[in-house]
Amino acid sequence: MIFKKEDNQLFYEKYGEGHPIIILHAMGTDHRSMKSWVEPIFNHINGFKRIYLDIPEHGLSKIGSCIKSTQNFLDLIQSFIESELNQQPFSLVGHSYGGYLAQGIMSENKDLVRGLCLLAPVLHQRDRNLPDKVFREVDNEYLDSLNPDIKSAINTLLVYQKKENIQLFLEEVQPGRLLANRKFLLSDWRKEGYLIKNDPLNHTDLLDYPTLLLLGKQDSICGYIDYTPFLEKFSNLTFTILDQAGHLMQIEKREVVQSLFKDWVVSSLK
Repeated sequence: MIFKKEDNQLFYEKYGEGHPIIILHAMGTDHRSMKSWVEPIFNHINGFKRIYLDIPEHGLSKIGSCIKSTQNFLDLIQSFIESELNQQPFSLVGHSYGGYLAQGIMSENKDLVRGLCLLAPVLHQRDRNLPDKVFREVDNEYLDSLNPDIKSAINTLLVYQKKENIQLFLEEVQPGRLLANRKFLLSDWRKEGYLIKNDPLNHTDLLDYPTLLLLGKQDSICGYIDYTPFLEKFSNLTFTILDQAGHLMQIEKREVVQSLFKDWVVSSLK
């Protein structure tokens, strides 16, 4: 489905009926990287409408010349939410950059958000405390059979590079990488336009809706040390640091992530 505003368009897919959950993927891929592990959780759970969005300049979502920053992305997604949900309460799921957008949506919809799930979300800061990059369980033979671009992406995003993890990356993340607008993503927009206007956590009071925060102990992209402010901001928070997991914890620790996500949905949102 396509939402259009002026010369911009957002592609999205909807599944199920009930309480809406808006699901936002990481930068450089598309909605399929989230749908692949989230949808199986709802095979036996009813009462939720899952809305998977291709964030701007990813997948089939396109922007016009006036969209130049994360704040512009956020404003466009906010227009989509207002059109699609018409003031209906909803919950949010976001991974990495999608988790940053989810925080921005949260801060602009304080009376409507009913739950928040973040996986290795980007924070509103430039400097990060990051663990050293490590590689474990590396299948060098399989890696060497891939083209250099894919191998470079895997080395950036995966810590545990065993064959089954690489295959999941190729099936779920790589298709979206082929559609992302790399010219835009690699341009200088990040210098001035990467951060939204206001830190989402500084412009909200204590939040009491169910919140799940998942971090990877070996995540060298977002880390895990800088997230303690969430403990003070969310009174109903499950804060989990997963060992043996990097930035793509939904691949490297899939069963654990799905179990925690299911608990968040069933125990908290119903």
